[in-house]
Amino acid sequence: ESDRRTVFIALTVISLVGTVLFFLIRQPDSENVLGEDESSDDQDLEVNESAQSTMGKAVDAFKKSLKLCVTKEMLLLSITTAYTGLELTFFSGVYGTCIGAVNKFGTEEKSLIGLSGIFIGIGEILGGSLFGLLSKNNRFGRNPVVLLGILVHFIAFYLIFLNMPGDAPIAPVEGTDSSAYIKSSKEVAIFCSFLLGLGDSCFNTQLLSILGFLYSEDSAPAFAVFKFVQSICAAVAFFYSNYLLLHWQLLVMVIFGFFGTISFFSVEWAAAAIVARGSDYRS
Repeated sequence: ESDRRTVFIALTVISLVGTVLFFLIRQPDSENVLGEDESSDDQDLEVNESAQSTMGKAVDAFKKSLKLCVTKEMLLLSITTAYTGLELTFFSGVYGTCIGAVNKFGTEEKSLIGLSGIFIGIGEILGGSLFGLLSKNNRFGRNPVVLLGILVHFIAFYLIFLNMPGDAPIAPVEGTDSSAYIKSSKEVAIFCSFLLGLGDSCFNTQLLSILGFLYSEDSAPAFAVFKFVQSICAAVAFFYSNYLLLHWQLLVMVIFGFFGTISFFSVEWAAAAIVARGSDYRS
């Protein structure tokens, strides 16, 4: 109980400090970009903003998001986004449950859940920092990073398939004594956690990058669609994770991961062609 209280207090303080710092961020100074006619432009902007209510702005943003959903690029990227939602549920909720349910891990099975989360975080941090730095000077585009991410995930899925019993996600509180295809190894289980985090960082960094490039002028609706699709798929994955055996859950992610990678490639090739022509994407 004391440990839970300490964690709760620490996270509460951190969240409050982060919220306060967020409110302290200054708004962009529009006066520096208005030019010589800043006074008249300011007046026009104030009139327009006062005429348009807050509800009207929200409705307009919602309409933009709906129109964006049916565009070719966003439909293709939605497949990739759906995969990130499915694997987000898997590594954040399902895989830790699987590790904790394997009785053959001995008395350390419950403590391995926390260790798995730590190594997922290490993979996320390593991948995010590495690919974030490479994106500043990347002559090969985003496709190699996404290809690396799907290969890393496929390796992780295969090792998990061999190392974990099939009934681990739906095992009772007492755990499962079922055997896997190989002798269940704690080291392999933790290594798979690292691979899951690393592969997830590959997809997320490149998805955010391509959305920021394609919709740089009006990015809010694009990121809203991204989070909407990802959250819906994460919720669906949490639902079926209570009923499907492990190998079926892995198969669903392999299928979505394969087609999501292909769809990302097609959008990236189109974006690269636009950059090569030196034209604006909006045209």
